[in-house]
Amino acid sequence: MATRLYSHPIYLEHLTPPGHPERPDRLRAIERVLEDEKFAALDRVLAPEGDPATIVYAHPQSFVDKVRAAIPETGIQRVDSDTVVSPKSWQAALTAIGAANAAVDDVFSGLADNVFVASRPPGHHAEKTTAMGFCLFNNAAIAARHAQKAHGASRVAIVDWDVHHGNGTQDIFWDDPSVLYCSTHQMPLYPGTGAKDETGAGNIVNAPLAPRTGSDIFREAFATRILPALDNFAPDLIVISAGFDAHHRDPLAEINLTEDDFDWATGQLMASADRHAKGRLVSLLEGGYDLQGLAFSVAAHVGRLMKG
Repeated sequence: MATRLYSHPIYLEHLTPPGHPERPDRLRAIERVLEDEKFAALDRVLAPEGDPATIVYAHPQSFVDKVRAAIPETGIQRVDSDTVVSPKSWQAALTAIGAANAAVDDVFSGLADNVFVASRPPGHHAEKTTAMGFCLFNNAAIAARHAQKAHGASRVAIVDWDVHHGNGTQDIFWDDPSVLYCSTHQMPLYPGTGAKDETGAGNIVNAPLAPRTGSDIFREAFATRILPALDNFAPDLIVISAGFDAHHRDPLAEINLTEDDFDWATGQLMASADRHAKGRLVSLLEGGYDLQGLAFSVAAHVGRLMKG
């Protein structure tokens, strides 16, 4: 077995306006860095298109219909002030969901040790009935529900280290103790959620970080809040909402992490998955908007996943 990578050219066809941070070049930067010979052993698989019926695992059908109806025949249509759709966005979003669900299938069936999904649009800001923050559907939430429905997982943990709080994931699982949501994120910052006292049904663990926080405080928060919560919860699967915009180069935030921090955090979550989930770990790309910081961080993350 090996580390599997899902990607697809359709992700490049989800178009955003010039100057928009969530742009196709993000995936091109990831593709280039993963061409290095040290990633030759990656099991590279073309992402499958997802089943639209799985979207309702996390969103009502009325919302799914609303998003689909917003897809334009030409040009770019705004969903909100910073979230847009273009003619291929529906297919890109479906393929992001398809890859996330296939990754879950792979780690439960034993086809892969772990999986990284390099997809867009991202997902963690998508609430039950609201597309926002560059996100249409919540890929991590749908994947968690797929693990429960298709593989009988009783407990799924989602760990989100994107620099922006995953308000959508928190919203979807707020009162569901079968899913643990843990997040490190800058606060204050968009979207304004993620305080420590937001705990849901006891299944929400937020570790907000002050602006200009560096490696030491991030690692302390991870070690003292996130990892103990995982040990107490003992998940059957860990899903990472892997945003890399807490990197010090990123233009949208003020957290000063390096690629070594993402390497370290990946290793910590792999160890937790080994203890509780038979190693089952799926990582889904979220944010990361400086192309160099993103590429180097993904390389560190995937390199650690490959070390098993």
